[in-house]
Amino acid sequence: MKQRIISAIIFGAIFLPLTIYGGFPFIILAYLLASIALYEVLKMRKIKLYSLPGLLSLLLLWVMLLPKQFQNSFEPLSYSKIEFVLLAVLLFLTYTVTTKNQFNFDDVAFSILAVLYIGIGFYFFIETRESGLVYIFYSLFIIWATDSGAYFIGRAIGKNKLWPEISPNKTIEGSIGGVVCALIVAALFILFSDINASFLQLSIITIVLSIFGQIGDLVESALKRHYDVKDSGNIMPGHGGILDRFDSLLFVWPLLHFIYLM
Repeated sequence: MKQRIISAIIFGAIFLPLTIYGGFPFIILAYLLASIALYEVLKMRKIKLYSLPGLLSLLLLWVMLLPKQFQNSFEPLSYSKIEFVLLAVLLFLTYTVTTKNQFNFDDVAFSILAVLYIGIGFYFFIETRESGLVYIFYSLFIIWATDSGAYFIGRAIGKNKLWPEISPNKTIEGSIGGVVCALIVAALFILFSDINASFLQLSIITIVLSIFGQIGDLVESALKRHYDVKDSGNIMPGHGGILDRFDSLLFVWPLLHFIYLM
């Protein structure tokens, strides 16, 4: 527990000031977190970051993360991001031939999906911050409330397993309790912040985000179980890797943008 607390304090001391400050330092933070998360995902598949497919994945990730305000000023990005993805697919498939299938079709699919999984989530991390700091804190607090509520309520009264094949300890009661705790946090944001939403509107959005945050957690659990990995990394002792900390938010930030901020 002591190790977890120390890790959380150190991470918070870096994450919170840069997130509050915003601007270019925040974008660098998002790029760094996304790059580490991509490294963690590729490592599960035993694809080294400092290999040709690893570096191509990283370069494609950086293109995916490029914020809107920089796209028009960067001449190569007169092409759309989807066109860069298609180009990367061709390069990956070419690499399968040059390696005589040591890097195979499944590896290509995994690499592309890993970039999209990480890239879309962290891109909307940047875009959400651009929409206002309050939305970043709203997303963080409802996911923390969901996780904490699901854990403590599940331990207290949980009897029915939610999805034992993927995450044996999660319960239906805990999942519902997590949503309720997220709704309490949403009510506090209505009362004490300048978030631009009615109580009913934010309640509906919070229910959706809390549910999909839990799905994001289960997606990463399924990925780790498939590759027989306990934690995505060890950069945060006691907490695991970057992906372990941001798995829910990778689902929440795009959805928050699609259903509310657009």
